[in-house]
Amino acid sequence: MVQGLPVRSFKDDLYRQFSKIGKCLSSDKRLELMHLLSQGPKSVEKMAEATGMSVANVSRHLQILHNANLVRFKKKGTYVIYTLASPEVKGFLNSLWRISEMQLADVTRIKNDLMCQFGDLDTLSIGEVKRKMEDGSIILLDVRPSEEFEAGHIPGAMSVPMEDLHRYLQTHSKEIQIAAYCRGPYCVFAAEAVKLMQKEGFTAFHMEEGVYEWQEYHAQIH
Repeated sequence: MVQGLPVRSFKDDLYRQFSKIGKCLSSDKRLELMHLLSQGPKSVEKMAEATGMSVANVSRHLQILHNANLVRFKKKGTYVIYTLASPEVKGFLNSLWRISEMQLADVTRIKNDLMCQFGDLDTLSIGEVKRKMEDGSIILLDVRPSEEFEAGHIPGAMSVPMEDLHRYLQTHSKEIQIAAYCRGPYCVFAAEAVKLMQKEGFTAFHMEEGVYEWQEYHAQIH
């Protein structure tokens, strides 16, 4: 007994609160929206464009996430800008992706099937990219939208969104090696960028990891 109430009652109340997060994350669309927000603040309209959902549908999902205190918003002119509620939410999401890939074989299969569409890609690990950047033998491109780069990026990387990549390549010698990264292991922007660079005669490498994984790696080695 605790203050006259059974401990069981406290536990029931506690796990009922925990279940609110679980119920909120049971939608694949809400998980996708949170993944987008893990890259930086976004308007409802931007998320609708990125996900192929209607503005009304995105707004409905965001309201559910807001009710669970997983996202926050502020007004900016006529737009409503959403962010994740805290860095802990971003960490939780990345843990969810990793657990899902470890425990669900279909996640790896789907990811591999997706990447197979791009044929053979030369891939570098975070450590290899870091070493090449330090010795000046490679340029690292962040091919996400510019607002995501501004929200956070790998130190030393250059912002070259996909729509600007062809024009950017015209200013560089094909002697330089280039690596590209995007939103992490489940994003195809970097793979698309590497295929384009290879097609134009550049020695290009794909880095599967994104900003969050780079930060984790950096923390581990220091």
